Amino acid sequence: MSAVPAPVLAATLAVALGVVVLGWSVVARPSDAAARSRANLTRGLDMAGGSRPTGRSAPGPLGRLAAALTPAGTVVRLDRLAGAAGRPAAWPVPRLVAAKLVLAAIAAVLGLVVLGSRPGPLTALMALVITVVAYFVPELLLHSRGQERQQAIGLELADTLDQMTIAVEAGLGFEAAMARAGKNGRGPLAEELVRTLQDIGVGQPRREAYLALAERTGVEDLRRFIRAVVQADVYGVSIADVLRTQAQEMRLKRRQRAEEKAMQIPVKVIFPLMLCILPVLFIVLLGPAVMDIVGAFS
Repeated sequence: MSAVPAPVLAATLAVALGVVVLGWSVVARPSDAAARSRANLTRGLDMAGGSRPTGRSAPGPLGRLAAALTPAGTVVRLDRLAGAAGRPAAWPVPRLVAAKLVLAAIAAVLGLVVLGSRPGPLTALMALVITVVAYFVPELLLHSRGQERQQAIGLELADTLDQMTIAVEAGLGFEAAMARAGKNGRGPLAEELVRTLQDIGVGQPRREAYLALAERTGVEDLRRFIRAVVQADVYGVSIADVLRTQAQEMRLKRRQRAEEKAMQIPVKVIFPLMLCILPVLFIVLLGPAVMDIVGAFS
């Protein structure tokens, strides 16, 4: 039996070690109950003073090494993307930073192995591109999840405003209506409403809590609604009128977005139709006639 080449053995060991480290960074949890409690209490808070996110109070050795090797701007960007994605409990920012470095290291080792077996400028360029893409995979996943969450909030906003309008017209206050909508809801908007009420309950001013809600979600329609609520509170406008007007506007915008997507369907269908369906249809319809013509003149 022939011996295994040294580069292949080294690449296999490096990949195996990287997979083990990545798995540990993803599934590892603090063993101390007090540390877990502190992490649950501080999960979702913004970064304090430009330091690392407070989503995990005591990062392990891998987390400290990743934080030392990662620029501060990257950590801030990850924290912002995690906030837009709803700060998933399984994806704290230190773990994402570690995953970025591990994925990039694995891709770089594999690229070096391939480059050593097939040297060339094209191979080097492909190895570099794959390494860069692997480094940004966690950010791409967070960005995708954040967009899905924003779309879900935009779809739920009109119905939630209708519920709040009915509650306010029935005699409840604005915060009581918000609490009822958050209790009855099941989506990300309901979670954000509950989070806003919790912020107000612990002493945060209402204006700052409302503005923080708009900043966390990043949804333009919700930001416009929050501005209307803040202005109504400043100038003493009836909150029922504001809710009624905003709910009607959100329903109109939702219908307009649906009509816009429906009008985009014919344009999106043209390319699959021309590249996949029409050639096959021409072959089926014109193929026998072409074969008959070729047989007649041959």
